[in-house]
Amino acid sequence: MIYTVTFNPALDYVMQVGNITAGRVNRSRSETIFYGGKGINVSAVLAQLGIPSAALGFIAGFTGDELEKGVRAMGVEPGFVRLKNGLTRINVKLHTSEDTEINASGPDIDDDALEEFFRRTDSIADGDTVVIAGSVPKSLPADIYVRLLERLSDRKIRIAADAEGELLTNILRFRPFVIKPNIHELSAIFGAGITDNEGVRHYAAKLREMGARNVLVSMGGDGAFLLDENGGSHFRAAFAGVPKNTVGSGDSMLAGFLAGAEKDYEHALLLGSACGAATAFSEGLASRGDIERILKMSV
Repeated sequence: MIYTVTFNPALDYVMQVGNITAGRVNRSRSETIFYGGKGINVSAVLAQLGIPSAALGFIAGFTGDELEKGVRAMGVEPGFVRLKNGLTRINVKLHTSEDTEINASGPDIDDDALEEFFRRTDSIADGDTVVIAGSVPKSLPADIYVRLLERLSDRKIRIAADAEGELLTNILRFRPFVIKPNIHELSAIFGAGITDNEGVRHYAAKLREMGARNVLVSMGGDGAFLLDENGGSHFRAAFAGVPKNTVGSGDSMLAGFLAGAEKDYEHALLLGSACGAATAFSEGLASRGDIERILKMSV
C-alpha cells in the first residue's frame, strides 16, 4: 500500500480572470476547485494509473468535509485526522496575464491531533511506501518528518520524499527510496548555480552519498535526470507541448516514478516524465488519457 502524507492540504480555488485592477470589482470568466496538497496530488495521479493509495494528514471544518469527499471521489482512501477547530485552507489562484496566488495558513494542529496522526501510522507495514511531500505548517514541530520516520524505522518500508532544504537533507539518514528535488532546490541545497546535466549529475551523486537511494531531478523544459541506486545515470528530454499549469507537475512525476519503478528505473523515469508533462499540459492534474497520449510521443 502507498500512503501519502499532506500535513496542510487545501482546496485550490482557481479563477480565470482577464486583467485585474486594484481597488475595483473584478470578475472571473470561470472558476474551478481542485483538491490540493503535494501528497494528495501524488495520490490522485496514482489513482489514474490504477494504483491504490491512502491520503493522510489533517482536515478541519466544512472545507475539510469537502476535501475529504473530493479525495474519496478521486479513488483515494482518505485517512485524515479531523481537527476540532479551524478550517482546511482555501488557496486562491488568479490566472491572468501575470498569475497571482494567495495561499492561506491553515488550521493549528494541536498535540492531541498529532498523536492521533502517529497512531494511524501504526498500521503501515513492511513492504508499504510512504510519500512525504511539501512544507510543514507552523503549528507543527520543524522536525516532524524526522519524528515520523523515526517512528517508522522498525519497519521495512519505502520512503519517497519531495521537500526543500533541511526538510529533505535531514531525512537522508533514513535511506529514502527516492527523493525528488527540482533543479532549483538542488542548487539551493548546495549553494551552487547548476546549469547543465553534468552539474545535476554531480550534485545528485552527493545526495546519494548522503543516504538517498534514488535521486530524481526535475529540470523543467530541460527534461529530467535520475541517478539510480545501482549508480546508473538516466537523462530524458522534456516532452514537446505547451505548458498550461505547473502546479502538481513535480508531484505527478513522483507518482509516475513510483508506478514505473515496479518494472525498472528506465521505465520509471519515462513514466514519471510523462505524468509530469501530462499535468503541465493540462489545466489540472493529469488524467489517464493525458498520460497515455504523452507516452505515445516516446514510441
